[in-house]
Amino acid sequence: MTTQAPNTPDSTEVPERFANYDLFGEDYVGDPAAFWAQYRQSCPVAHSDLYGGSWLPVRYADVQATARDIEHFPSGNGISVVGPDEDAEEEDALLPGGVPPIDADPPLHTWTRKLILPSMAPRAVQSYEQGTRALCRRLIAGFIEQGQADAAADYAQQIPVRVIGALLGVSEERSDDFVGWVRGILEFAYDKERRQEAVLAASEFLLSEIAKRKESPTDDLISDLINAEVDGEQMDEMFVLGEAFLLMVAGIDTTWSAIGASMFHFASNPDDRKRMAEDPDVWPLAIEELLRFYSPVTMARVAEEGAHINGCPIPAGDRVLMSFPAANRDPEVFDQPDTFIIDRAQNRHLAFGVGIHRCAGSNLARMELRLALEEWFAAIPEFELADPSTVTWAGGQVRGPRSIPVVFPRSARA
Repeated sequence: MTTQAPNTPDSTEVPERFANYDLFGEDYVGDPAAFWAQYRQSCPVAHSDLYGGSWLPVRYADVQATARDIEHFPSGNGISVVGPDEDAEEEDALLPGGVPPIDADPPLHTWTRKLILPSMAPRAVQSYEQGTRALCRRLIAGFIEQGQADAAADYAQQIPVRVIGALLGVSEERSDDFVGWVRGILEFAYDKERRQEAVLAASEFLLSEIAKRKESPTDDLISDLINAEVDGEQMDEMFVLGEAFLLMVAGIDTTWSAIGASMFHFASNPDDRKRMAEDPDVWPLAIEELLRFYSPVTMARVAEEGAHINGCPIPAGDRVLMSFPAANRDPEVFDQPDTFIIDRAQNRHLAFGVGIHRCAGSNLARMELRLALEEWFAAIPEFELADPSTVTWAGGQVRGPRSIPVVFPRSARA
């Protein structure tokens, strides 16, 4: 089964709807592929004046080169798709150590990344599988008898928040708080007051958890970070806060968006859904195609003097959006890029980024996505959208569905 994206413009002039892209806007969030296709034809490094201004390269080679060029596009200058505002200094004071390694450059990036890699290594991730599988079954058991559920709110959004919470040693009772903070920081990043309140609440909570671990260490990642030594000295508390904050924010919305988009796809495409239910051999290819086609994450960098993208000069201080989703739709790299091909064999997607800042949690994200689908299909192999018009998506730095009402036979059993 293939799913064809909407037709894209073929004009070399940019129509008005594409003149100022808005990652949070309904038009862009509803059909970003149309924007990318238009820009490839007319201005492959597009510009928008919104949110402090930014540039948007859409070609695979340009996005990849920008991500790798940490000399001209360092992470230390900023990684948010929303530009700085008058509250920036006050907000930065809440996280004085930043959120390394994602917003850091070497050498800070190097050692802070090494601290979290063991928890994200394949063997470590494998040890999380039993608990994640049990969680998925428990969630499904909570709604399966009803014959309906919100595959996003009731399922996809409940998995990563609890997995990350368990890694940090945080009780499931705080899951709703985590969800609210993450949405405030990413989904509503344009709302300064809401974003700042979320940053403050999350950082205060994590600082309280750090204090608890100092008094009574436990077997979790926060305790590991507290006990870590750098050059023979104990790790600074602000770096512990930053890394824990990063894991909470980066490890939740990104993965629940990937799981939710996958649920949306199979609820919308019965042939692909049937293939998944009947052909276990297609699963590895299907998961990579889901990651390519529905890539959720756009990262940002701020240009240094002398920066350019494929000959296009980028003024120092300007923000560049590395749209990995756009790169994954480049026809120069992917055959029929706007078509979902469930058994696509050649798939060099950039869903997890590229270069030294490539997602350290890719193994964990793949595991959560795979188990979420395995357990759902084992219990509910037949399901469909209750009403396509009720599906909602959120945009910004991470794009993904927020509500996916689905229905399924009441005879389904967990």
